[in-house]
Amino acid sequence: MKVGAFTKSFQDWDIPTVCQRFREIGLDGLDLTVRKGGHIEPADVPARLPAAARSALEGGVEILFITTDITEATPEVERTLATAAELGIDRFKMGYYRYKPFGDLAEQLDEARKQIDGVVKLAKKHGILPCLHIHSGPYLPSHGTQLYQLIQGYSPEDIGAYVDMLHTVLEGGNDGWRQGLDLLAPWISLVAVKNFWWEKGERDKFGQQKWNSKVVPIADGISPLPDYVKTLQLAGYDGIYSLHSEYKGKHSFEDLDTEACLKQTAVDLAYFKSLFTR
Repeated sequence: MKVGAFTKSFQDWDIPTVCQRFREIGLDGLDLTVRKGGHIEPADVPARLPAAARSALEGGVEILFITTDITEATPEVERTLATAAELGIDRFKMGYYRYKPFGDLAEQLDEARKQIDGVVKLAKKHGILPCLHIHSGPYLPSHGTQLYQLIQGYSPEDIGAYVDMLHTVLEGGNDGWRQGLDLLAPWISLVAVKNFWWEKGERDKFGQQKWNSKVVPIADGISPLPDYVKTLQLAGYDGIYSLHSEYKGKHSFEDLDTEACLKQTAVDLAYFKSLFTR
């Protein structure tokens, strides 16, 4: 088992600084954003990703995987995957397929499968594993069963499932998250660690009470992390976990600055590791 952190909340620090600070709090490595607006822009990968790998080595951590916005096979995507594979990075998070207006979900899933197939073939050429993430809301896949529908025709050596402790419970409720993990067990290759609660919002024009999800410290939320970890262990998972630490902006319980995000990440890390010793 290795535990890293998603670098999205730390992009105002350069990569050597992120490596140093992550090591100081006991993280094993980085879930590095390599996408538009990320730590590394896709066009800059040939020059900057090797430099990032050197920084990680010098800082005593590693790039556990890269988070990309890859949804289809293109020449730029191939450059990214080839560079990552040459550096020993063996998996990457894919980008998102958006759910469009109601009425043709079956066709949208078919279209997503075609694009996924192109990415799988290109990734296999370079020996790097594409991992498809579950994201609640208007995304494909938004829940575990839907991810299973998208990847069940592939070997786990060709594509991985990236399950998420927040999103699978937000969409999966009381037990849908567990049933999704049951289906996906052979494919699970990455796990996002985060949590949420519901906050009361305004009432709509009909008088219906609205509720908003907020990202919260992982010990404080609705997702049952001890049960989630136990279920992953039953599935045989002992791989990479990524603390997401998305504690900036209006979606967070508090809008923290980068230093405070790191402090909360250290608290989250200690709690998360404790789940494996009880």
